[in-house]
Amino acid sequence: MRGLLCSPRLMLLLLLQPWESQLQFAGPRCRTGPLDLVFVIDSSRSVRPFEFETMRQFLVGLLRGLDVGPNATRVGVIQYSSQVQSVFRLGAFSRREDMERAIRALVPLAQGTMTGLAIQYAMNVAFSVAEGARPPEARVPRIAVIVTDGRPQDRVAEVAAQARARGIEIYAVGVQRADVGSLRAMASPPLDEHVFLVESFDLIQEFGLQFQGRLCGKDLCVEGGHGCQHQCVSALGTFHCACNPGYQLAEDNKSCLAIDLCTEGTHGCEHHCISSPGSYSCRCRAGFVLQQDQRSCRAIDHCSFGNHSCQHECVSTFRGPRCHCREGHDLLPDGRSCQARDLCNGVDHGCEFQCVSEGLSYRCLCPEGQQLQADGKSCNRCREGHVDLVLLVDGSKSVRPQNFELVKRFVNQIVDFLDVSPEGTRVGLVQFSSRVRTEFPLGRYGTAAEVKQAVLAVEYMERGTMTGLALRHMVEHSFSEAQGARPRALNVPRVGLVFTDGRSQDDISVWAARAKEEGGLGAGRTGLGLGGTRKGSFLRPGAPAASSCPTGIVMYAVGVGKAVEEELRQIASEPAELHVSYSPDFGSMTHLLENLRGSICPDSHSPDSLCPAGRGGHRRGYRASEPVRMRKPRGVPGSHAGGAREANAEPYPLGPRARAGGEGMGPPKPPSASLTA
Repeated sequence: MRGLLCSPRLMLLLLLQPWESQLQFAGPRCRTGPLDLVFVIDSSRSVRPFEFETMRQFLVGLLRGLDVGPNATRVGVIQYSSQVQSVFRLGAFSRREDMERAIRALVPLAQGTMTGLAIQYAMNVAFSVAEGARPPEARVPRIAVIVTDGRPQDRVAEVAAQARARGIEIYAVGVQRADVGSLRAMASPPLDEHVFLVESFDLIQEFGLQFQGRLCGKDLCVEGGHGCQHQCVSALGTFHCACNPGYQLAEDNKSCLAIDLCTEGTHGCEHHCISSPGSYSCRCRAGFVLQQDQRSCRAIDHCSFGNHSCQHECVSTFRGPRCHCREGHDLLPDGRSCQARDLCNGVDHGCEFQCVSEGLSYRCLCPEGQQLQADGKSCNRCREGHVDLVLLVDGSKSVRPQNFELVKRFVNQIVDFLDVSPEGTRVGLVQFSSRVRTEFPLGRYGTAAEVKQAVLAVEYMERGTMTGLALRHMVEHSFSEAQGARPRALNVPRVGLVFTDGRSQDDISVWAARAKEEGGLGAGRTGLGLGGTRKGSFLRPGAPAASSCPTGIVMYAVGVGKAVEEELRQIASEPAELHVSYSPDFGSMTHLLENLRGSICPDSHSPDSLCPAGRGGHRRGYRASEPVRMRKPRGVPGSHAGGAREANAEPYPLGPRARAGGEGMGPPKPPSASLTA
């Protein structure tokens, strides 16, 4: 490197000084002696207009700091893109004002980026004697400054090497998207003095300060503007930045970064290493404390403090003490108390009829008259009680999606104990809210598996509660032969089950009465007792109808939550005590299901058993077990009893005496014995 201040070789350094700084420099210019200087400017399409204008102003500023003249510095400018254009040659102007005028009139080419072609032009043409360069024997330094913002579209390494071999010193200045590898291939050695890369054209002038110091011997640290974050260290004609202890110089060679001793991996902290300038400390995770060695951590035993209040066991966690219950028990919401687990409610027990918890296990039961099968869960099914069953399911927004899923599950549990087949029981499903939608008619599915799959696929409707509209739809459409109902001549009972959780928004009285008057066999003819009766009298297909029995659909009403008792009684067949059921919430509907199972199988087929014996009585030829219903909590919506709803509602049997009164909801009675004709 030529080390003398103000030498011709260092003249280029003055060119990289910001022109604004040149204007503010009050001292005399450095006289560098003769110098042939050519600027090679990238004017490809990637250089945007405002960026090209910034570069134009930068060139003008550089010219104002040069000692321009025929015997001093000669300046030439060429621009290039896909082709090369000479703006003005070395010998064209001897006055700075003429050069500035030519630069301001410069129009960019706005095409490709053929940098190699531009270097070859500078070597063969721009630095020729014919263009104004001084002859080689004059030993005038030749310097080319290449300013580009992109990757060359041709080869530059070979032609740049040829130019350097001919004595041309090359400085490569890259802006924004410039390729660093290409800059290094073009520039003269040493590369750290001849390659410059800036983030934008606006920052191209930041490099002038240090080169001005090299030329004129200033203490650049004293002059200011060095940009060092911590310390500025002056050297002859230049400077460098240094950092305080515990910091290291960043890639920009000006900013300082704290040395992160934690990243070196020698700290020995068991959990977390916290770095500080030139030092570090160890810290433990939540729930741990730092040991005396200030590196290892020990878990805090919160249970040892003795204030956990756990009923069974205390388990210490990093968040604090946590209570744990012994096997067969569940933790209550208070987080401390334990309760014996009811396995029947906590697992998918699979019992077809009833699940009974017994400590850490459970067992399955079957209804009276049926036997538990070898799998220990299923019961032998009835093969004689066949009905056309249509379920009307409330899909209003008050039900809520999670409860609607419980209703679907409840429906499928009913289907489980039915003999579903085209010749046996047929099942249809209708959902209602502000409108009514048949999910599937009676004649669509011929197996229980198909029905259950269709039930699971039903989508929740939401909106209002038009129960009257749903009853009308059932009467007019659901039990029609077109929908799959069997002809009345076959004497197959028609049964409707209505699930609802609130008051209807329309009148139900007309179509509730029509349902029980039209569409099938007489009310009470089937023993499908959602209200609790277990056995009933179904006509076998083909049996003659008794003329003394009124015709109609046997209606059952299941109310949940805020269901209105008066409406449930209007919907249900008589006696209401045998056809109305209530559950305080959707989760306890399984109690109704347990009372329902097994109620479809008749004990005989005597003609005397086709009609009910009367309200509160029993059918001749059938065994009558006690009807079971849910105890009505005080204050159930729609009832006349006052007071708040009770916290629990358990099923209990209603004896014959209570039923004889029609409206009785008396205390539990023992089941009556089997009655035969």
